[in-house]
Amino acid sequence: MTGRRAAIDCGTNSTRLLVVDADGAPLARLMRITRLGQGVDATGRLAPVAIERTVAVLAEYREVLDRLAVERVRMTATSAARDAANRDDFFDAAEAAVGVRPELLGGDEEARLSFLGATAELDPADGPFLVVDIGGGSTEFAVGTTRPEGVASVDIGCVRITEKFLPSDPPAPEELTNALTVVRDYLDDVVRDVPAAADAACLVGLAGTVSAVATVELGIDYDRDRVHHFRLTREAVEDVFRTLATETRAQRVHNPGLEAARADVIVGGVVVLAAIMRYFGFAECLVSEADILDGLVMSLSR
Repeated sequence: MTGRRAAIDCGTNSTRLLVVDADGAPLARLMRITRLGQGVDATGRLAPVAIERTVAVLAEYREVLDRLAVERVRMTATSAARDAANRDDFFDAAEAAVGVRPELLGGDEEARLSFLGATAELDPADGPFLVVDIGGGSTEFAVGTTRPEGVASVDIGCVRITEKFLPSDPPAPEELTNALTVVRDYLDDVVRDVPAAADAACLVGLAGTVSAVATVELGIDYDRDRVHHFRLTREAVEDVFRTLATETRAQRVHNPGLEAARADVIVGGVVVLAAIMRYFGFAECLVSEADILDGLVMSLSR
């Protein structure tokens, strides 16, 4: 029988850990906002302070792995590392902290793993599914029913959209309009590359932006059991979008369930989510807290 396994995802905005037992039951799920991708879109390099923040969290995760006697670990890095000329500086430090070297995932592989994790508990009769993973630097799309039949990755995410297009606090109306137009243009590329995306029956949304919108809509502090498979209506997304986009960062932090460390980039993330629902005409989004981490630990059981 497979022993205890763990997956670590070093994303642009957050660094996350999932540990499961031999039967696949979760033993630990942790998330820290580390903003590894801070400024990488402008400089093409990972900032030393961002590497330091992320490696400190990885050292904390190593302690968890040791305490839980984890036997196999898979650690991945995604958009920020893909874009950074000095990614090996981070990989060297991450390997020293954890004991395994991060794998640099391409966008298509990231999309496949996200699909694998997100759809494992879903009824194929509700498909085909369009699984959308809104990250900090990129957004991954995967469409299919029991397996991903088409995947795409585009350079739109909550950190990248915020840093490039939403400099004001709160964002100016013309900034929001410009950001939405940019996202729509990227969605044209997605449909051209993955035509089946336009015919999906169910939108499944992953990652921190989607979870945060759900908690704000529910008016609760984060509760995985309540957020997982919550159905976010398009009307609710638009309402949360209007609220958050017209508040300053200092005002946003008072919304229940919205982490202070996410408050400066949440509007950029909701721009992406709202644009996707508008573009494809989805009336609702199924929130999934099962995602690439679940796909990664599933890959370790093979």
